[in-house]
Amino acid sequence: MPRPRIAIIIGTTRQGRFGERPARWLHKLAEARGDADYELVDLRDYAMPLFDEPKSPAMEPVKHPEAVRFREVVARSDGFVLVTAEYNHGIPASLKNAMDHVYAEWARKPAAFVSYGGVGGARAVEQLRLVCVEVHLAPLRNTVGIGRPDFGQLMQGKDFEEFPALAQAAGTMLDDLMWWTHALKAAREAASPPG
Repeated sequence: MPRPRIAIIIGTTRQGRFGERPARWLHKLAEARGDADYELVDLRDYAMPLFDEPKSPAMEPVKHPEAVRFREVVARSDGFVLVTAEYNHGIPASLKNAMDHVYAEWARKPAAFVSYGGVGGARAVEQLRLVCVEVHLAPLRNTVGIGRPDFGQLMQGKDFEEFPALAQAAGTMLDDLMWWTHALKAAREAASPPG
């Protein structure tokens, strides 16, 4: 049986972003586990316009080539870690826009969260959970929230290795993600018509 595929999605695209650092840190931790194939997905690599398709992807798949490429990443993944900033008590527009370009391919897969900001990005994660439910993702409870003072120290150049509590939270989150990934993958395969 092939190993599950997990996409770690960097949700911010702005210049000078912080999101790449926790995503790469988590990717390294996850790869060392050897329990799945972890893919780092950077939304900068998908030049999707603001959503302007004639119909919702719930009714017909998007046609923009960059959105189609992103949809293919989502389709081949069995689970997700969404790495998000908190902008003005909410999620980055780039992440919401990317999620809006896909529908059926998200369904019945788990999503975990790594967030950062004033209160560890908790308000962004709460918004993401609502979006996840609408596209039939299963949002998980355990997260990695990078709040003050850790966030400030990391912004000033400290390494993630200096914050063992974050690694512990990541381990708990990844354990939970893998349990749900296996459970939902088995359920999706059992529900699929025989090929």
